[in-house]
Amino acid sequence: MDELIGRLVADLGVDRAAAEKAIGIIFDFLVKEGPADKVRPLLARIPGAEQLLARAASGNGSPGGFGGMEAGMGAGMGGVMGAGMRMMAAGLTMPQAQGVARELLAFAREKVGDEVVGEAVAAIPGLSQFV
Repeated sequence: MDELIGRLVADLGVDRAAAEKAIGIIFDFLVKEGPADKVRPLLARIPGAEQLLARAASGNGSPGGFGGMEAGMGAGMGGVMGAGMRMMAAGLTMPQAQGVARELLAFAREKVGDEVVGEAVAAIPGLSQFV
């Protein structure tokens, strides 16, 4: 996960904490919106994914947690828009949020392969137009 976070910091100008939050938010989105048989195997093969997912899903305010405004922003709004709102509340611009999503999926393709990632993306209606 450090490799991906490093890319986001270097390529998109996202600070480390915001990158971690954004990745967790995207994983949370995938779990909520995608079929478990497509998403869970994908996350299981990305080191550190489950930890960031747990922090994003909990929304707790503990140190290192994702509490505060970003935990509540977009909470009532589902889908891609809700995830985007949560990432913007975490300090990202919309172009940065889109860049994080693209980089995360490119990273996942490198680690687990095109087929597994493609199946997960295809299983979530409308996602492919954003990534």
